[in-house]
Amino acid sequence: MPHIVFNNEKNIETPFQRDGVSFNFCAKSFNFTKEDRRTEYKIGVNYENKDFLLTLKDKGENKMLKVDKVTRVTPVTLVKDALNAYSKELDANIVFSNTNSFSQKIEPKKEYLKDIEYFVNDFKTNKEIQIEIGFGSGRHLLHQAKKNPNVQFIGLEIHTPSIEQLLKQLKIQEIENVLVVNYDARLFMEFINSNKVGKIFVHFPVPWDKKPHRRIYSNEFIDEALRVLMPKGTLELRTDSRKYFDYCTELLTNLNSGRITIDINKDLEVSSKYEDRWKKQGKNIYDVVLECQREDEDIDLKHDFSFGKINLEKFKEIISNKPMVDENFFIHIEDLFLLEEPNSGLIEVTFGSFNRPLSKYIYVKNNKASYYQGTPLPTSANIKAHERLKEILK
Repeated sequence: MPHIVFNNEKNIETPFQRDGVSFNFCAKSFNFTKEDRRTEYKIGVNYENKDFLLTLKDKGENKMLKVDKVTRVTPVTLVKDALNAYSKELDANIVFSNTNSFSQKIEPKKEYLKDIEYFVNDFKTNKEIQIEIGFGSGRHLLHQAKKNPNVQFIGLEIHTPSIEQLLKQLKIQEIENVLVVNYDARLFMEFINSNKVGKIFVHFPVPWDKKPHRRIYSNEFIDEALRVLMPKGTLELRTDSRKYFDYCTELLTNLNSGRITIDINKDLEVSSKYEDRWKKQGKNIYDVVLECQREDEDIDLKHDFSFGKINLEKFKEIISNKPMVDENFFIHIEDLFLLEEPNSGLIEVTFGSFNRPLSKYIYVKNNKASYYQGTPLPTSANIKAHERLKEILK
């Protein structure tokens, strides 16, 4: 990811604007976890109607400015522009910068890149929906979108360079029936209406043999897939991993609301460069297709994620790095960053379900708290964790 290393000590007061980028606040680490921890700052940025944070921290004898890992945004040019604008205001003596390497000759189709909140609050279509999870180079997704112009495709990917490449190709090839979202597919499925999806493609997911809890396929994921699929809709797995194939086949066997078909080395109209390489090496490719045979009712996604009045000073006294674990959810206070204004700061927290944890910041100003970058998705685990957080902050 883009970052800048510099070695001058000029202080900047926020808020300020530079080159169209708004820098709204700067919060300093409270250091409640380690006494010898070096000072770190979180800088609040708003650019092109997107909120995110930059991290400023020590790096040897120098300092490093980079995007905060929790609030990463796409396209990456937003981060690059913010880093460059801040370093100009700082009049930084730059030791290293890779921001210029992220320039783009072709401006991506940003209108097709959507935040998850769009799918929770605004997404509506009368078309059939098809979803590809982890589209990688985008070759299969682009092929399907051109072949089926009356279908609304949704591409899910967490690898930022892959998203950037697909957005460029959407513009070059003038494809208009694809929406792209940078989000965990295990959570995304909960925010699509029931019985609306014709196909879900999961091609060559990471097998995670040593960390099976990170696999996309699970009983919960399959149940959500069956809910969103229309009758006779399909969930299609394609993998080169025999272990992953066996694992998924076992999960899909004996479902009451679906039937499976299995193929080995089936040829598709389009294949990735990696699949072509594996076939040349004589490696087997496995396909497992689940056909939905049920209908489901829609789910209610409404919940109030407000906090009301809180007590940040009291919270500073009781804050602990020890996770709070419940049967169905957990809460882990990761860090606290304080603003110069009294009773104001950022609380970094990870919470929700054990298999699908969510990392967020809670922005506090004059003891009024709200979630930074929008409210959490209203999963049952997130709702329970939020209600517990409200009790803690009061």
